[in-house]
Amino acid sequence: MGVAYNGKPYLGWQTQPGGRTVQDTLEKALAAFTCEPTPTICAGRTDTGVHARAQVVHVNTLVDRRMESWVRGVNAHLPPEITVRWARQMPEDFHARFSAQSRTYVYLLRNERILSPHWHGRAGWDFHPLDLNAMQQAAKYLVGQHDFSSFRSSQCQAANPIRTVEHLDIVQEGAFFVFTLRANAFLHHMVRNILGCLLFVGKGRHEPDWIAQVLAQCDRKMAAPTFMADGLYFAQASYPGHFGLDSLDYFDVNRPLQALLFDV
Repeated sequence: MGVAYNGKPYLGWQTQPGGRTVQDTLEKALAAFTCEPTPTICAGRTDTGVHARAQVVHVNTLVDRRMESWVRGVNAHLPPEITVRWARQMPEDFHARFSAQSRTYVYLLRNERILSPHWHGRAGWDFHPLDLNAMQQAAKYLVGQHDFSSFRSSQCQAANPIRTVEHLDIVQEGAFFVFTLRANAFLHHMVRNILGCLLFVGKGRHEPDWIAQVLAQCDRKMAAPTFMADGLYFAQASYPGHFGLDSLDYFDVNRPLQALLFDV
């Protein structure tokens, strides 16, 4: 299933005892639809307050329904902040997490004196003047395979801090700065910690090559504070072509703002 959600009211994706997570809410709706417990696996777990345009979720079940019934039936049991957008039957070797070749996140930042209430919870905010060119230069140091220990949360459970960032682009459209990041996988808080550092550069607190120094130190204390979750969107997971999900999850990295504003 492709699942979109507004993460503002939820404590992230992963199930918690209190039940106020996207996974708990989705599994409750699935149980109501299938009349049996239906555990879920997702492409990439999101943090508290983080949104998703096209989270990919798989379930293993013997329940036989039309694909459109899975969409409309599950949505009937979901709150308006979470929506199943599509469903399809997949081969047995498909796994939402382990079959994914890359994940794409987009961060929407409003750069204005006072944040419009219409963007509360939907976009990050900074009122300082930002140097786009400096941030673009800084971003280049992060592309490629690196040890991202300086950009991981102290609570990160990943066994290995090595990640490969395939794409990191920053564009400005009006009051928006739009950051698009694609990697084979991300560490806990990695995107938000990268954002914090790029904004330090954008505000002139450091030169662009400071990012290279932070990266080389492999020490979280060297980096900027974790930036707010509000503007972060899980945009897409990419899979090998034979699974046939490209047309369902297509996300244009060249037009990320339009892709989110008109498709979330």
